Amino acid sequence: MPPAQALAKRTEDDERRLSTLSDGRLSRDGGLLTERLSKRYADRITGNFMIPGREGRYAPLPDDVPEALKAALRARGIDRLYSHQAEAWAAAQAGEHVAIVTPTASGKSLCYTLPVVATAMTGNAKALYLFPTKALAQDQVAELLELNRAGELGVKAFTFDGDTPGDARQAIRLHGDIVVSNPDMLHQAILPHHTKWAQFFENLRYVVIDEVHTYRGVFGSHVANVLRRLKRICAFYGVQPQFILCSATIGNPQAHCQALIEDRVHAITESGAPTGDKHVLLWNPPVVNADLGLRASARSQSNRIARVAIKSGLKTLVFAQTRLMVEVLTKYLKDVFDHDPRKPPRIRAYRGGYLPTERRAAERDMRAGSIDGIIATSALELGVDIGSLDVVVLNGYPGTVAATWQRFGRAGRRQRPSLGVLVASSQPLDQYVVRHPDFFADAPPEHARIAPDQPLILFDHIRCGSFELPFLVGEAFGPIDPSVYLEALAETEVVHREGERWEWIADSYPAQAVSLRSVADGNFVVVDRTEGRQTILCEVDYSAAALTLYEGAIHMVQSTPYQVERLDWEGRKAYVIRTHVDYYTDSIDFTKLKVLERFDGCEAGDGDSLHGEVHVVRRVAGYKKIRYYTHENIGYGPVNLPDQELHTTAVWWQLPQAVLFKAFASKQDALDGFLGAAYALHVVATVAVMADARDLQQSVGNGDGAWFATQDGKGNGRVQDDDGKTVPMLESSSLDVQQFVPTVYLYDNFPGGVGLSEPLWQRQAELVQRARELVGRCDCVAGCPACVGPVLAASEGKPLTTPKSLALEVLGLLGNRERA
Repeated sequence: MPPAQALAKRTEDDERRLSTLSDGRLSRDGGLLTERLSKRYADRITGNFMIPGREGRYAPLPDDVPEALKAALRARGIDRLYSHQAEAWAAAQAGEHVAIVTPTASGKSLCYTLPVVATAMTGNAKALYLFPTKALAQDQVAELLELNRAGELGVKAFTFDGDTPGDARQAIRLHGDIVVSNPDMLHQAILPHHTKWAQFFENLRYVVIDEVHTYRGVFGSHVANVLRRLKRICAFYGVQPQFILCSATIGNPQAHCQALIEDRVHAITESGAPTGDKHVLLWNPPVVNADLGLRASARSQSNRIARVAIKSGLKTLVFAQTRLMVEVLTKYLKDVFDHDPRKPPRIRAYRGGYLPTERRAAERDMRAGSIDGIIATSALELGVDIGSLDVVVLNGYPGTVAATWQRFGRAGRRQRPSLGVLVASSQPLDQYVVRHPDFFADAPPEHARIAPDQPLILFDHIRCGSFELPFLVGEAFGPIDPSVYLEALAETEVVHREGERWEWIADSYPAQAVSLRSVADGNFVVVDRTEGRQTILCEVDYSAAALTLYEGAIHMVQSTPYQVERLDWEGRKAYVIRTHVDYYTDSIDFTKLKVLERFDGCEAGDGDSLHGEVHVVRRVAGYKKIRYYTHENIGYGPVNLPDQELHTTAVWWQLPQAVLFKAFASKQDALDGFLGAAYALHVVATVAVMADARDLQQSVGNGDGAWFATQDGKGNGRVQDDDGKTVPMLESSSLDVQQFVPTVYLYDNFPGGVGLSEPLWQRQAELVQRARELVGRCDCVAGCPACVGPVLAASEGKPLTTPKSLALEVLGLLGNRERA
């Protein structure tokens, strides 16, 4: 029997019992599903709580709203405002910068639509909307057009992004009252060509920035500098626009918004919108191997919960952490609900990389209610209108409390009861959250952090700003004196000082070479060559290409598998053909770090802690073939791609060879201890500095620059030799005198660093102590994915040394003890 049918047969009775109620109300109430799941799976549910719904708080439409706009609102069923919408109107009319930070589906868009449209109706006042994604921009323009038609307001709103035809761009520049774009287009297409936008900038009254909680880390630091350039150009045209910012809940809304625009804002954080009851379950998969502390996968549990919910008639959204997991879960659910090709599909995947037409079609189907199950990445975390949802399942903890509530908020958008289920993976953060439900229920949302003055980021934007307008001697760029950067640009002969002005003299176009979202430019295009056709399937960003588009990889689109036949690295193209296989692929990658310069150092217990600059090389060496459903490895394949190199800053810990010789019986024990310690240190460091997971990475390296497996569970305890062959670590009976200095590195995943390693260095002793507590307090016996990462069973006949005890030994040696 095929795996899909076998799995369906094993769980059919269970799901039938759960999805059948005598009163037939389950299809209309997520609360009833909560009750049934809680009874049937009580041993897996570690937290079960409900946030009661509340009545709305309202205010009448303000008297100074134009009558035509009031009529348009009433035609759309809006005859009063929520209290926070009325407060936003008053603050905007008073000329203040405004930040609205309220939950999902609380009507934030009307907070800026009212003042913007009211002002646009009076004459030549213009507004610029910035959204982090094209989907949000398209969604907002559709809303504006509907409001405009309802009252015949005469306000012209247009989308200006990478999909806008060239012949339409001039008309938008000249006639658009509201231009809806994104930070990337503002950076690369609007600011460098501001002279073509002169009429627009001369009349710019409002700048609206939505989803500001996404502007953090590297991306947020870039966006803050783009806004510096925007304000500089506005000043050139004699205007000072008001900023209206919107965000999901974060811990420092006012401070973050003020950091982005570098000005005072009026923050509105109390929502007046009504809400339905929100039920939340924290779900820990059952233990399947008590000795190793291994649990069933979050994938299998998320699949089970989604199947129960969809069979119960509830509209369900599953959030997965990676694009690969989106495709795997989509396949599993399609095997159950879309096995009849004669019927319209009930399951859809939604993620970055799909073509615009594919994404728009998915959004239309979601709003129309024709889709029962959606599997998505964080692309649907933002406020795209996808209609009414009843259940949200998180396949793994998103990494922050704020993101968790943002995703849960996608359900119950029509004031209906909703259910959110957080299914924990084996990652330490996930396990901590589900084992401490009170922490999750009471924890405040995290702070969003940016570092706009990071030298490398700042240098990029001063270069872009020089192209847009000459810098005057003594002119500031935000709070920064740009003179030292301008002098460096002069040495490279791209700017020249002429009297009191720094003039751009090069032929290059600097904005094109600066990406706001990633280190490298150039998305890869996936081309389908099945049966001789040449069809573009999707795009993959540069950072993910080496991990997903190697030759032999199975690349899935809407759960349909394609095999990569050829990868043109220089041309940024991957050629694939449709295939029929019972497995998917996952890459195996390694890192090597070399210290370039030490900034500082100190003793750390019996070892050393250091801070400095490092050179990181990442190599994808091969891939695994993993069978669907059973998830067994059924083969390997080689990968031959260019190494990815990075100069950045890091903090690291290491022990002298004499200490290693005394503490550990073999090299393998020492390495296993460092791998576990690195895993725990990365977890506590990410929490300590509230880092974006993409911006802080960790690795274990060696003093001689050997290749070590990255800490994601692929190739744990193995290294790569100079010929590129993957081999186990040498297992001598004792440590010899060869160069062997295992080292834990935590490094900024951005050229030059983004300011994370410095606070980590200052708190290095605290990090070691917190890592010891994380490992020591874990409930497992020998070590598990919740504390020291993926573990390997001890070989027969060897002394009992567990990964947990080895990691604790390393962390103990690195603790704050005086040296013997």
